[in-house]
Amino acid sequence: MKTVLIADDAAFMRASMSEILAANGFSVVAEASDGLEAVHLYEEHRPDVVTMDITMPTMDGLTAIRKIMELDPDASIVVCSAIGHRDMVVEAIRAGAKDFIIKPFHRNRVVSTLRDVLSY
Repeated sequence: MKTVLIADDAAFMRASMSEILAANGFSVVAEASDGLEAVHLYEEHRPDVVTMDITMPTMDGLTAIRKIMELDPDASIVVCSAIGHRDMVVEAIRAGAKDFIIKPFHRNRVVSTLRDVLSY
């Protein structure tokens, strides 16, 4: 079973993502409410994949992606954000994200994106 760390400042988004993933054979090993917590939880759990929001308090998602990539250049991170601007997508990919899901997300898109990223 593939493990996932969910990083999003909105508790309802973490709960929604967790429910989708659990129902589709993923194991959510940790949830972070900001980027700094995501980096620490990544170090602790080393999940197979991370879903990362961009706009979060304490440390934003782009900074957290860069920090996680410094810790583990092979990390698989999927940005999951309402900010669908082209520049933000490009910046997230440059920082090391493998893919990008726009909120509000669709169940099938989340599952297929994570499976694709994990099969690279």
